[in-house]
Amino acid sequence: MMGPVSMIVLTLAAVTFSVIAILMSKAVLKGSVNKQKLEPYECGIPTTGKTWIQFNVGYYLFALIFLIFDVELVFLYPWAVVVKKVGVLALVEIIIFFFILFLGFLYAHKKGALKWS
Repeated sequence: MMGPVSMIVLTLAAVTFSVIAILMSKAVLKGSVNKQKLEPYECGIPTTGKTWIQFNVGYYLFALIFLIFDVELVFLYPWAVVVKKVGVLALVEIIIFFFILFLGFLYAHKKGALKWS
Protein backbone atom coordinates (compact mmCIF):
# COMPACT_ATOMS: atom_id res chain seq x y z
CA MET A 1 0.00 0.00 0.00
CA MET A 2 1.42 3.38 -1.02
CA GLY A 3 1.22 6.08 1.56
CA PRO A 4 2.08 9.75 1.31
CA VAL A 5 5.75 9.08 2.05
CA SER A 6 5.99 6.66 -0.88
CA MET A 7 4.42 9.21 -3.22
CA ILE A 8 6.86 11.89 -2.08
CA VAL A 9 9.83 9.55 -2.59
CA LEU A 10 8.53 8.52 -6.03
CA THR A 11 8.05 12.16 -7.06
CA LEU A 12 11.51 13.15 -5.83
CA ALA A 13 13.07 10.20 -7.67
CA ALA A 14 11.28 11.15 -10.91
CA VAL A 15 12.38 14.78 -10.65
CA THR A 16 15.95 13.80 -9.73
CA PHE A 17 16.33 11.37 -12.65
CA SER A 18 14.85 13.94 -15.05
CA VAL A 19 17.20 16.69 -13.89
CA ILE A 20 20.21 14.35 -14.07
CA ALA A 21 19.31 13.30 -17.63
CA ILE A 22 18.92 16.91 -18.78
CA LEU A 23 22.19 17.98 -17.16
CA MET A 24 24.06 15.02 -18.65
CA SER A 25 22.77 15.80 -22.14
CA LYS A 26 23.79 19.45 -21.79
CA ALA A 27 27.26 18.44 -20.58
CA VAL A 28 27.89 15.85 -23.31
CA LEU A 29 26.36 17.50 -26.37
CA LYS A 30 28.00 20.43 -28.05
CA GLY A 31 25.42 22.97 -29.16
CA SER A 32 25.96 24.72 -32.45
CA VAL A 33 23.81 27.13 -34.39
CA ASN A 34 23.96 27.32 -38.15
CA LYS A 35 21.70 28.35 -40.99
CA GLN A 36 20.64 24.80 -41.81
CA LYS A 37 19.63 24.07 -38.19
CA LEU A 38 17.40 27.11 -38.09
CA GLU A 39 15.46 26.13 -41.22
CA PRO A 40 12.10 24.40 -40.83
CA TYR A 41 12.22 20.67 -41.55
CA GLU A 42 9.46 19.04 -43.57
CA CYS A 43 10.12 15.41 -44.50
CA GLY A 44 13.55 16.11 -45.98
CA ILE A 45 12.14 18.23 -48.80
CA PRO A 46 13.68 21.70 -49.06
CA THR A 47 11.12 24.38 -48.27
CA THR A 48 9.96 26.90 -50.82
CA GLY A 49 8.18 30.16 -50.16
CA LYS A 50 7.06 31.39 -46.76
CA THR A 51 7.36 28.77 -44.04
CA TRP A 52 5.73 30.72 -41.24
CA ILE A 53 2.07 30.38 -42.12
CA GLN A 54 -0.96 30.38 -39.89
CA PHE A 55 -2.92 27.13 -39.82
CA ASN A 56 -6.66 27.00 -39.44
CA VAL A 57 -7.57 26.56 -35.77
CA GLY A 58 -10.07 23.90 -36.85
CA TYR A 59 -7.23 21.41 -37.26
CA TYR A 60 -6.22 21.84 -33.63
CA LEU A 61 -9.81 21.60 -32.42
CA PHE A 62 -10.32 18.45 -34.44
CA ALA A 63 -7.12 16.97 -32.97
CA LEU A 64 -8.25 17.79 -29.43
CA ILE A 65 -11.62 16.16 -30.03
CA PHE A 66 -9.84 13.09 -31.38
CA LEU A 67 -7.71 12.94 -28.23
CA ILE A 68 -10.76 13.23 -26.00
CA PHE A 69 -12.50 10.33 -27.70
CA ASP A 70 -9.27 8.36 -27.90
CA VAL A 71 -8.71 8.71 -24.16
CA GLU A 72 -12.29 7.55 -23.70
CA LEU A 73 -11.19 4.11 -24.87
CA VAL A 74 -8.52 4.03 -22.17
CA PHE A 75 -11.28 4.29 -19.58
CA LEU A 76 -13.70 2.05 -21.44
CA TYR A 77 -11.46 -1.03 -21.53
CA PRO A 78 -10.98 -1.40 -17.74
CA TRP A 79 -14.70 -0.81 -17.30
CA ALA A 80 -15.48 -3.64 -19.72
CA VAL A 81 -13.19 -5.96 -17.77
CA VAL A 82 -14.91 -5.40 -14.40
CA VAL A 83 -18.48 -4.71 -15.49
CA LYS A 84 -19.77 -8.14 -14.43
CA LYS A 85 -18.17 -7.87 -10.99
CA VAL A 86 -19.42 -4.35 -10.27
CA GLY A 87 -22.90 -4.80 -11.76
CA VAL A 88 -25.47 -2.02 -12.00
CA LEU A 89 -23.18 0.58 -10.45
CA ALA A 90 -20.76 0.17 -13.37
CA LEU A 91 -23.60 0.60 -15.84
CA VAL A 92 -24.74 3.82 -14.17
CA GLU A 93 -21.19 5.17 -14.07
CA ILE A 94 -20.56 4.47 -17.77
CA ILE A 95 -23.88 6.06 -18.72
CA ILE A 96 -22.84 9.21 -16.82
CA PHE A 97 -19.42 9.07 -18.48
CA PHE A 98 -20.95 8.78 -21.97
CA PHE A 99 -23.39 11.58 -21.19
CA ILE A 100 -20.52 13.90 -20.28
CA LEU A 101 -18.69 12.92 -23.47
CA PHE A 102 -21.85 13.49 -25.47
CA LEU A 103 -22.17 16.98 -23.98
CA GLY A 104 -18.60 17.67 -25.08
CA PHE A 105 -19.43 16.39 -28.57
CA LEU A 106 -22.51 18.64 -28.73
CA TYR A 107 -20.44 21.62 -27.60
CA ALA A 108 -17.80 20.93 -30.26
CA HIS A 109 -20.49 20.50 -32.91
CA LYS A 110 -22.18 23.75 -31.87
CA LYS A 111 -18.85 25.63 -32.05
CA GLY A 112 -18.21 24.22 -35.55
CA ALA A 113 -15.09 22.27 -34.61
CA LEU A 114 -16.19 19.32 -36.73
CA LYS A 115 -16.71 21.28 -39.96
CA TRP A 116 -13.94 21.30 -42.55
CA SER A 117 -15.18 24.27 -44.55
